[in-house]
Amino acid sequence: MRLHPFKYYDRIDQSITWWMARNGIFALRISIGLIFVWFGALKFFPGVSPAEDLAGGSIEILSFGLVQPAIGIPVLAAWECLIGVGMFVRRYMRFTILLLYVQMAGTFSPVVIMPEIVFETAPLALTMEGQYIVKNVVVIAAALVIGATVRGGDLKAEPH
Repeated sequence: MRLHPFKYYDRIDQSITWWMARNGIFALRISIGLIFVWFGALKFFPGVSPAEDLAGGSIEILSFGLVQPAIGIPVLAAWECLIGVGMFVRRYMRFTILLLYVQMAGTFSPVVIMPEIVFETAPLALTMEGQYIVKNVVVIAAALVIGATVRGGDLKAEPH
């Protein structure tokens, strides 16, 4: 008795789908954690992070000049590293996601407070800095998915 070629495909597809459901949230947490630790750690070394000037200017404007970049950038670096470690550890995930969303509000602030840095031609043509900011919509969506698992939710490979 011969199996139809699509049965092989279906078995392989089902196995891959189950694997993705079992490991997807973990991979999402680790990848988001890695991004935050990496980008945060760069900010501890003056002149190394490509986002340093943008972040420093945003912090200075948002604090009405009370927080200078020399102070704000290391605080932001620690904040981002804390988010990254929180994603790795998985403990206090609600707090980690809260920190992430507050950080994201700051990340998106240049769209409003420094549009000349974000847009070549508003509202569609982004500068490199604008692209750096807008790609964070994926991080926000990832945090939503991760947050949905805080109370034991998970991905299902099969419909209910």
